[in-house]
This record gives sequence, structure tokens and C-alpha cells, in this order.
Amino acid sequence: MTTSMRHQPTRLQAKASHAAKPERIALTASSVDPIRVHMVGSAWFGTDRGGSTRYFSDLFAALQRRPDISATAAAFGVADPGGQSWGSFDRGTISRVRSSRSAPPADTAIVDRHYALYGRGAPRGASVVTHFHGPWSLESAAAGKNKPTVAVQRFVEQARYRRSERFVVLSRAFKALLVERYRVHPEAVSVIPPGVDLTRFEPSAIPDGPPRVLCVRRLERRMGLDVLLDAWPAVLADVPDAQLDIIGTGSIAGELSAHVAGLGIEHSVKLCGQASDAELTEAYRAATVTVVPTRSLEGFGLIALESLAAGRAPVVTDVGGLPDSVHDLAHDLVVPPENPAMLAERLVGALQGDRPDVARCRAHAENFSWSACADRHAALYHEVRG
Repeated sequence: MTTSMRHQPTRLQAKASHAAKPERIALTASSVDPIRVHMVGSAWFGTDRGGSTRYFSDLFAALQRRPDISATAAAFGVADPGGQSWGSFDRGTISRVRSSRSAPPADTAIVDRHYALYGRGAPRGASVVTHFHGPWSLESAAAGKNKPTVAVQRFVEQARYRRSERFVVLSRAFKALLVERYRVHPEAVSVIPPGVDLTRFEPSAIPDGPPRVLCVRRLERRMGLDVLLDAWPAVLADVPDAQLDIIGTGSIAGELSAHVAGLGIEHSVKLCGQASDAELTEAYRAATVTVVPTRSLEGFGLIALESLAAGRAPVVTDVGGLPDSVHDLAHDLVVPPENPAMLAERLVGALQGDRPDVARCRAHAENFSWSACADRHAALYHEVRG
């Protein structure tokens, strides 16, 4: 994005500079006719199980429950109720891009884009709101993608963001990243924390038996799973019967399996692969604590909220928006990234009882409801169209 974009805000950006800060948007809004919002994502959660796709699906469901918003949505895979599918996600990038170019409904007032690569441009007269879930090109660079690929992704991001009038991020850390790295005007960025499904994830008593640590992550390098494995022998030195369950799939699954073998910790570490919602619920019930060991580029960490809703304290790294999920609960649950010794020390303490109890974790999670998140989005849409 050009420097002039930052210093010459659009009409709506300029209007925002005289209005309330995005972080302080009112939680209620009304309109004679509902605002027609069309959400554009990468995939539906049932097809691609990740934090951003769960967010997309759950936000869509929450917006559909509001009388002042008429929400439609499109993404790849089996669509959620009320949504549209662009077809199978299992095909080449160019084919997916072409399939995603179907036009939004003709009466769309706001296109809410959740992924830079997919979706057609907004209809004439419609506004564009962009959800910045993360820096696509920087994430690819961190994953080891080649420079030409990263450059193309950066170009796509810049082109898409240049046409956006407002942006939504989940944390203050990602607002700073969007402003500093993508030159977006700060008054155009709203910080709206995500929600968590308080019925899907319910609290339960911590079971007797060997203490268990649960980690639910994509198996990618930036998630810090190698750091967690490096910390695990020190955990076992103090808690010999501890068990570690890692749920997720990704490109470094083979590397992690070899790393487990190399450390000689196969007896206490299980790489579980992908889990259904029912299996994930049972994994939380079996856990003593959870861990989110991300090393870079974490927007918020929805998995930390899910853990809290299930009554399990998450130990998280001081990366991106992760501290926002636990700071008001217990700031000592946050540890430095890429530090196996400190991660091991905090996990040992948590396994030995130094952690918020089930009731405190659940009460904290209840501050993050999807209805409150939808309220703030609706207020933003009304502001944009006002």
C-alpha cells in the first residue's frame, strides 16, 4: 500500500477520524431496513478446520441472528446454513480464484472480506470492510515459501487493502502490524475481539489420573510446536507421568514425529492428527491445562478462548494478540516465545496446581460472547453506511 494511502484517507476514513475510536464503537445500532452484508471467506469450518475458518463460520451465524443485519456469505466447501459454496477446496489456486468470482447479491451494501485472494469486487455503491486475520505474505515467508510466491501474495494484499474502507482486527498487536507494515490509516482500523461458542465448549471438572497438556494447533513452523517438544523433557523431569496431546494437521507433521523420536519422548507425546468437534470436546475434558506456544504472527488465538470456555487454563506465548486472551485472568500464564526453559517451568507450575481453576476460566471466557462480537460488527457496518 502506498504512503499516500496512509496520509490521504478515504472519505470514510476521514469521517472516522472525527467519530468515536473504532475500539469504542457502541454495541447497539438500529435501522429501518437491515444492512445487507456479504461475507467472503476462504473455506467453511466444516471443510478446513482452523481458527480463521471457525471465526468466519461463527461470526456469520451470529450476524444472521441480528434483525438489523441481512447477512449472506460465500466460501469453499460444504456451506453452513444460509451460506453459499464456491465448490470444492481441493483444487489448484487459479481454479479456486476463478470459482470465487461469482457476484455478491445485487443489493449488497457491504462486502466483508476475510481472505485477500478470493471474491469478486464490491458492487457499485457498496462499501468494503476487510478482516485482517494475519499478514498472508509474511506468514508464507515464515513457512519457507519462495520469494516470488511471497511477492505475489504481497501484491494481492496491497491491491485488496487499497480498496477497503475499514478494517477489523482481533487485537491491538495486529492493528499495529496493519498500520506499520501495510500503511493503513489507523483511524480506519477497529479492534473487535472474537467470540467463543459457550455452548459448544462447556466446563468440566479436571479428571483424576496422569496430568495432561493439550495443544491444538496447525502443524506449521510458526506455531512453535518444536519449542514445546524441546521443553517437554524438562516437564517430565518434574512431572514424570505427564502426557502431551497435540491435535492438528499441517506441513511439518513428519518433522515433528521425527523430533519426538529424537528426544525419546514417544511414551508421553501423542500426535493425534485432526479431531472432530466431539473428539476435541473430549480432549478438553481429559486435559489438565492447555498450551499455545506460537513463535510469530498470532492475531488472537481463538483456541485459548475455547480452552477457557472448557474451564482449562491456557499457557500462551507473548506473541501478537495471545496475551489479550488471558491478561485479565492471570498475566503469569504468558511466557516469552521460543524459550523452552521458561515454557517448561510454567507448564510444570500449572500441572502442579498453580493455575486459575475451572470456574475462573469459564467466567473469563464468558466475557467473549459471539453476540457481543456481532453487536460491535453491526455498529461498525451502520457507521460505515451512515
